[in-house]
Amino acid sequence: MVVQLLRQVWPATSALSSWYVATELFLRTWSWYFIAAGLTLVFLSLVCWLHWLDRAPQWIYRVISMDILDRLTNKQQVQDAAALMDQESLVIDAESLGAALKAKVVGQDAVCNDLSMQLRRRLALMQRQKPAGVFLFAGPPGTGKTYLAKVLAAELNRKLLHFDMTQFSAGSFSATQLFGMTKGYVGSDSYGKLTGGLRDHPAAVVLLDEIEKAHPEVLKGFLTAWNDGFVTEASDGKQISTSQAIFILTSNAATDVLTALQKDFAADPDSLRMASVNALKENGFAPEVLNRIDRIFVFAALAGLDVARVCALEMEAMIRGYGLEVAGGGVDPVIIVQLMQRYRRMGSAASSRDVVRALEESIADSLIKARQLGYDLIELRIEDGKIRAKASQKAGLAAKPQDADRE
Repeated sequence: MVVQLLRQVWPATSALSSWYVATELFLRTWSWYFIAAGLTLVFLSLVCWLHWLDRAPQWIYRVISMDILDRLTNKQQVQDAAALMDQESLVIDAESLGAALKAKVVGQDAVCNDLSMQLRRRLALMQRQKPAGVFLFAGPPGTGKTYLAKVLAAELNRKLLHFDMTQFSAGSFSATQLFGMTKGYVGSDSYGKLTGGLRDHPAAVVLLDEIEKAHPEVLKGFLTAWNDGFVTEASDGKQISTSQAIFILTSNAATDVLTALQKDFAADPDSLRMASVNALKENGFAPEVLNRIDRIFVFAALAGLDVARVCALEMEAMIRGYGLEVAGGGVDPVIIVQLMQRYRRMGSAASSRDVVRALEESIADSLIKARQLGYDLIELRIEDGKIRAKASQKAGLAAKPQDADRE
């Protein structure tokens, strides 16, 4: 059409006519190539734009997603209100949090109160290039260190990333499981367990059980996370922020020494921290790890009724695992006393789970049979010197206690 228009405007001469013919032939021959090249250019531009968005800072997403506010309302006022809401959501009620933790964790009231105050101060910091907290829970086994971390994550409504460090002690390969595999190697198509978890849940509670058993290469990766506020995913080199995460380390090292220190410096937290650091260093803890820990919480050994409460909780959880409930007043006090005595005989290695496990072995068959017969409630009684499980009630019906072994 362009060539025909030119022919109508200018008179045809031999030279112009030849040029028109050549131009028309060129356009007819190469027009589809120009169209294909144009579409390719548009496609490549779109790919580059999407790639740029993927690597763009977070504020760019906010600007793009809030563009409609420029047309509908006062965008700056909305942004200020959103920032204020984010700030308020980070301020926690230390008293309420401490009460919630103490209601579920037996015998560690001082730790729960101190932890709540530490978190209130640290989460309120607006400018932070390091994790919200790096805490070490030290003390005897079976005192609630791991359980407190789980309860804390639930109370703060945060994802729990739980790692048993005994699984990451075999060698340098352990680090790749957490921080990813170098590109080109098998497994590099997926993120590491830690980096992937923090990418999806930046504000997670990261629980590192028995940190003293971790391989040195694993500890190096965590030092960067605690000191610089990020970890690097080995597969693609991306830096994953740790500035919103809470790291909780547990350790059973120097149990006897820490228990004694906890009694000697109960009223002086600073002296307790210094003495605890020295005790952990003497038991093989790397100084560079201890230097990056914000707070060391020493868990007190359970004693008296606290032992009874923990054993009762473990026993109830064990029975619920069989789909049954314990009837009110349905446990003979002698059974609780026997569990307490067994706990004390185990000494520093005592664990309420181990104590209740022995009880489970003696009544497991009775619990299974009671469940098969349709009973809901169980009573534990002492008969002929042995612990017996008695089925107390069927679903929706009241029934007299019956020995599940004789049913």
